[in-house]
Amino acid sequence: MGLPAALQSRSGAGGDVVNTTADDFDPIPSTRHRIPVTVGSLKQAEQEADALAVPVASGTEPPDELGTDAAGLASAGFSGMRGQTLVQTRSGGPVRVAVGTGVPDQVDVTLVRDLAAEFARAVPWHKRLAIEVPSRTTGISAGDFAQAVTEGVLLARWRYFVGQGADTPQLESLLVVASDEHAAEVAAGVERGRIIAEACSLGRDLANCPATTLSAVRMAEVAVEVGARTGLQVEVFDKDQLIEMGCGGLLGVNRGSVEPPRMVRLRYEPAEPTGRIAFVGKGIMYDSGGISLKPSDESHAQMKNDMTGAAAVLASMTALQALGCTTAVTGYLMCTDNMPSGSAMKLGDVLRMRNGTTVEVLNTDAEGRLVMADALALATEEPVDAIIDIATLTGACLRTFGVEIAGVMGNNSAVVEQLRSAGDLVDEPVWELPLHRSYRTQLDSPIADLTNMGGINAGSITAGLFLEEFVDSKPWAHVDIAGTAQLPAPRTWRNKGASGFGTKLLIEFARAFAVPAEDSRQVVPR
Repeated sequence: MGLPAALQSRSGAGGDVVNTTADDFDPIPSTRHRIPVTVGSLKQAEQEADALAVPVASGTEPPDELGTDAAGLASAGFSGMRGQTLVQTRSGGPVRVAVGTGVPDQVDVTLVRDLAAEFARAVPWHKRLAIEVPSRTTGISAGDFAQAVTEGVLLARWRYFVGQGADTPQLESLLVVASDEHAAEVAAGVERGRIIAEACSLGRDLANCPATTLSAVRMAEVAVEVGARTGLQVEVFDKDQLIEMGCGGLLGVNRGSVEPPRMVRLRYEPAEPTGRIAFVGKGIMYDSGGISLKPSDESHAQMKNDMTGAAAVLASMTALQALGCTTAVTGYLMCTDNMPSGSAMKLGDVLRMRNGTTVEVLNTDAEGRLVMADALALATEEPVDAIIDIATLTGACLRTFGVEIAGVMGNNSAVVEQLRSAGDLVDEPVWELPLHRSYRTQLDSPIADLTNMGGINAGSITAGLFLEEFVDSKPWAHVDIAGTAQLPAPRTWRNKGASGFGTKLLIEFARAFAVPAEDSRQVVPR
């Protein structure tokens, strides 16, 4: 695919000038190059691949194609234990990589995805990879196995790089080897894996894109172009429209910026919806902290990823039509940067949100909840069975869960449980925090309905309580990805840098969504 025309533009709607340095590189590589993934035979892999992964379970003899037996592998220190890899070079044909799957009845999709990623990392200079689906899999279908290996390889070899050349060669192809008996099932699994991996790649590209390149205007343009080819209806709202709509949170945060704001509303509408959900994504394209300026350190430099929530919403929704999702989904991307200037939002200012609630600003670096409040209020104005918001919201969540687990809280036990189950399946885990209502008093203001900051403790919970004020008692959950949005080092299929966490989570949640029962709402007295 070519670079979206949206990212070649130098100006936004209505003549808003967008300052950019993007002309000399492609900020969204996943829209340019689709890696072909095919299903074929072992003979085809021998002829076409540079490296072939062969799964080996512990306590079993390896497949013949490895050219050795269990004793030979053991002499090289390989027992088939979970997570082991052994690279075997040979004079003819592809490099063989034995991949340990551990005890056969303990194989699951998370393990397979991780092992496929380890294989892809074990041969970083090989461009044409092949991986074999075992003729018999225990506890996991051949189709799910194929989906997991496709995700693992494509995501492990994903790169975002600006410069003369990437650090490693780009993957050119992936061949999934399957028997004739399982070929159709494997092909369906490969296609699911490819769709999901491409959506995740888009989310990662957006989150890693330099903020000067990817402004709010350009984010909206990307949504328009990507949405057009993935079955989404896309509406873009500019500053004048946001003023008419009374979106005081988004407008207030945008006051210090020379870049105009954008709200993007995405709609996915299947023929006969089995439920209706809304996704709300925080799209702070760059967060300086505003007047409450962040310190000039590494975390400040990462603030181009403060739009990871919006990236996850957009990326996840691009996969819904292709995956045959039966849930109708409306997505809201709340996009602006948060900058200090003479016109910037000041401490002590009072903003009026879309639903009329007034908010006293005590910290301009607590801006994400302000922009999301408008979208949450808008989401309640339409028929909806659940609302999910996702945001890099609080440093407190990072300190609580680190970089591998996101926080979740909400007013509906069934919705929270569906998110948890989805996260476990796709390996983007979430852990529930209590929405402890007695902390709500920390948000009281003497001059407005509430403030945008609680006390020095329980910052993730008070942020969640703030957001709850705007959901009108609809079933709702909030996912805080402040910790998971940035990884300090690669691990399995995850790469260093802005992770794009949340795309797989939202895809799976939408695909499996079940309308919560009336009695699943958690009623906790204030």
